[in-house]
Amino acid sequence: MRHYRFWLATILVTAVIAAWLSLPNNPGIRLDLDGDGVYEINREIRVVQGLDLQGGSRVLLQAAPGTSYDDTTMEQARLNVERRVNGLGVTEAVVQRQEGGRIIVELPGVQEQAVAFDAIKSTGLLEFVDFSNVTPGQYAEGACILTTEQVARAEARLAEGEQPPALTEYTCPAQDPTAEPEPALLNNGQPFRTIMTGSGLADAAATIEGQIGTRWAVNFVLRGGGEGVDRFIEYVGSHANQPMAIVLDGRLLSYPTIQPDLAASARAGTMDGGIITGDFTREEAQVLAAQLKYGALPIPLDIIAFDTIGPSLGEISVQRSIRAGIIGVTTVLLFMLIYYRVPGIAADLALLLFVVVNFALFKFIPVTLSLPAITGFLISIGTAVDGNILIFERIKEELRVGRGMERAIEAGFNRAWIAIRDSNLSTIIICFILYFFGSAFGASAVRGFAITLGLGLAINLFTAVLATRVFLHTIVSLSGDVLRRRPKLLGV
Repeated sequence: MRHYRFWLATILVTAVIAAWLSLPNNPGIRLDLDGDGVYEINREIRVVQGLDLQGGSRVLLQAAPGTSYDDTTMEQARLNVERRVNGLGVTEAVVQRQEGGRIIVELPGVQEQAVAFDAIKSTGLLEFVDFSNVTPGQYAEGACILTTEQVARAEARLAEGEQPPALTEYTCPAQDPTAEPEPALLNNGQPFRTIMTGSGLADAAATIEGQIGTRWAVNFVLRGGGEGVDRFIEYVGSHANQPMAIVLDGRLLSYPTIQPDLAASARAGTMDGGIITGDFTREEAQVLAAQLKYGALPIPLDIIAFDTIGPSLGEISVQRSIRAGIIGVTTVLLFMLIYYRVPGIAADLALLLFVVVNFALFKFIPVTLSLPAITGFLISIGTAVDGNILIFERIKEELRVGRGMERAIEAGFNRAWIAIRDSNLSTIIICFILYFFGSAFGASAVRGFAITLGLGLAINLFTAVLATRVFLHTIVSLSGDVLRRRPKLLGV
């Protein structure tokens, strides 16, 4: 029993942590590792519901009129939209192609039209623009700005026989898709000079910064070299305490001031990235980071329909599903206790641990709980009980042939382990296939089922074998000679 004490302590610690993570209204994890007031770890822990449970938004996109495209172009557009949506933290979103150059996007939990539009509609021409001669407050965020990069794009159309418009005729896409495009603003009669486009960025991520860790910002990383990157670093080094505009598709996002320490880093040749600060909300920072990170769409997409949809199951159906799950688990617990008696107690404890650990991981990862995902979890509970049944039946066989109790328990677990391992691993392989099938064809419901089932099977290898084994040895050790004198308590 001595060598099981470590595992018993490990299991108990795991159970306590999992129970804490499973608590409703959990505040999350916020750790200040180096004492500087900035949270290095800032994780919100909550249950993420799928579109069928919580509702969300459905957006229908279509290639802009006059745009030429093929299957490869549309698939790349779909992938870029999907990456942007995932960059928002939207889990189990559906992004699928349709006939006629259309893409449909379903966003669980996203009810705000502006968030959905900003994330997926923009063609993603990101520019860092010279704003050194602009008076603070002269241009408002969201203003339509004409840049040299926009002019260069228009002039490139001359090769296709298209005449670019005059400077005074440039427009930006309207922020409201039902409104007319707005005329672009000039810089003293000339376009604003583009220092670098978004192609010079290698990565970007939303982050929390500030002394109290409440301001959202966007960190970005530059690519290693290139004409645009070199020009950007040179500009930053020579324009300390001056603004630089960040423009997306002609829209002025912000114009933060270049900090002296960043300028010094650029002059020293050690600058490899920076941070974009401003009055960002969490959603705005995530949208900007996704647009910076995942680049331009290969073709412009127009939003032709937007719907806010409610949950298809509804609160009553969810409550009934939870009630059915509780009844099912309780029935299994009673069956194991009545039929297998003392080993059933160990199995019940392991099954309760299995449920708590699963739910804790669902919240921590997080895993989107749609109806197919919940189904996968319930099936995994059945597999957990199957493993215990194999073990206990083997223990009963060993006791009937006259083995001692401890040796019979060890033999039961050792000989049943191979069957449990192989059966679970074979099903986990199927879960991988289902997951990648869902990734390839946009079948997010299949992916949710595969994730919860596969996760449950992996946890089952811990709870049904190790946890049950430790619990059973602990019970036998505490019972003294009672179980040896009364083998019926072991189900024999």
